[in-house]
Amino acid sequence: MMLKEFASGSTIVVDKPFKWTSFDVVKKLRWVIKTKLGVKKLKVGHAGTLDPLATGVLVICIGKHTKLIEGLMSQEKVYTGTILLGKTTPSYDLETAYDDEYPISHITEDMLEEVANSFLGEQLQTPPIFSAKKIDGKRAYQLAREGEEPKMKQNKIIISSFEINAEDFPEIKFKITCSKGTYIRSIAHDFGKRLDSGATLIELRRIKSGDFSIEDAKTVEDWIEEVEKME
Repeated sequence: MMLKEFASGSTIVVDKPFKWTSFDVVKKLRWVIKTKLGVKKLKVGHAGTLDPLATGVLVICIGKHTKLIEGLMSQEKVYTGTILLGKTTPSYDLETAYDDEYPISHITEDMLEEVANSFLGEQLQTPPIFSAKKIDGKRAYQLAREGEEPKMKQNKIIISSFEINAEDFPEIKFKITCSKGTYIRSIAHDFGKRLDSGATLIELRRIKSGDFSIEDAKTVEDWIEEVEKME
């Protein structure tokens, strides 16, 4: 494909690196394409934020394809990851340090399956205070880092499937299929509470977003190489 054609309207899949923000990926790719084309402006956006500590499918829309973002964001997502039982953090993941410990000796395999099944279907979910949700024009995580406790509005979400594997207990491996706007960190936090314990999301990977899967994804470096080869 010619670079001008690519920049005028493309949708690509990036395997987001660990500790990069979704915007870091957008910014890097936009800069590379703009530099190669010799233009000052170029529309580039992503169809669904991934937390910095998450990896996997990040759908990037370029040029005219940025108009597709809203539709792509509304599609179902699939994640895999690991929940650690017995410990919590304020951010519900490893972005912040552990702040509390809880008993886990009472937790049985049956309880784990029962709790996983309790998440299935439509429900209201409270986003983490350490999230990018805007409250009075400010990001919730900014307020949280300033020591405030923002009031988070509940969102309606749908969990289609929730598979768990407790072989490495107290680490619980999972695969979850969910609707737009689902916070997996909140799922992990609530999972611990429903077990009369605590829990933290310690690993997260998005393997599918709508029709785009991890098999379609390339690294940021691979996409840069592709752009550099284009005429």
